[in-house]
Amino acid sequence: MITGTKKNSLGSLELDLVTNGISPKPKITSPKELLRVLKDRLVAYGLMFPALAVFVVFFYIPAAYLIYISFYHWGILSSATTYVGLKNFDILFAQPLFWHSLLTSLYYTVVMIPATVLLALAIAMLLRDGLNAKRGGLWRGAVFLPHVTPVVATSIVWVWIFNPRFGLANFILTSLHLPALGWLESQQWALPAVMIDSLWHSLGLYVIIFLAGMANVPKELLEVARLDGAKRHRVFYRIIWPLISPTTFFVVVLATVNSWQAFSQIYTMTGGPHGGAGGPAFATTTDALLVYQTAFTYLHFSLAAAMSLILFLIILTLTAMQKWISDRVVFYR
Repeated sequence: MITGTKKNSLGSLELDLVTNGISPKPKITSPKELLRVLKDRLVAYGLMFPALAVFVVFFYIPAAYLIYISFYHWGILSSATTYVGLKNFDILFAQPLFWHSLLTSLYYTVVMIPATVLLALAIAMLLRDGLNAKRGGLWRGAVFLPHVTPVVATSIVWVWIFNPRFGLANFILTSLHLPALGWLESQQWALPAVMIDSLWHSLGLYVIIFLAGMANVPKELLEVARLDGAKRHRVFYRIIWPLISPTTFFVVVLATVNSWQAFSQIYTMTGGPHGGAGGPAFATTTDALLVYQTAFTYLHFSLAAAMSLILFLIILTLTAMQKWISDRVVFYR
């Protein structure tokens, strides 16, 4: 009786696992079955190998070597490598420009995250009702198009737009009887000009992500809310916003990482190809740009590696904090 009970219990357990989409581990009953399992695994690992090799060669090995040289005095043209411990970090922490770059990156990120989330969410809400319309796909393509354009090419166009003498931006301001601005030649307005370019270029991606999240909101809930007389803003705050909170969290994390790593727009718009990137007067020098200049302009690769390690730890800390907050405010169905 006891044996039969155990057998029935195990049988019901396997049935429950299969019902819930969890297949029990297959039993190997013969050498032929063992060879088949090994063959399947070898094929699976073989298909995974190319992608895994790319990650190992171009990401994991360089990342490990970056951590290694951040504790050494290392030069690309010198064969002598000297262990210096934390000296590279001491040199960085004593440099005012390094702290200035961190504050600039923080300011850039703090402004870009809410601007990105709010604008992308607003545009997604405007497009949501028109997705089934005749030209819904055309509008989505138009919104997403800036994201697939080359960053350097579009940044050069924005340089002409922000030209303080004959640019389109000042033409619009003067047409509205507003004072013209110095934009990229002004310490006050250079970074906001770069932010406008970055926001224009990346906004389409986040709009598409929000649209994908809204597509998973059950239409029955929205119809019931409308039948109950709920206003549009109340439907958004009470139904749509909580149900797309995982999507919002993903957008916030993605925008945080992209903002802290912003480089191409800043380098191109502030005179990178002609020297002087990060100007005027270091007004647009972010941490990522300073890493590049330290390594490839001044050839201090060990300091650049230490700076990159600090940048990685900052992004990791911010992501962990966002994850901690999301566990308390994000709603998963």
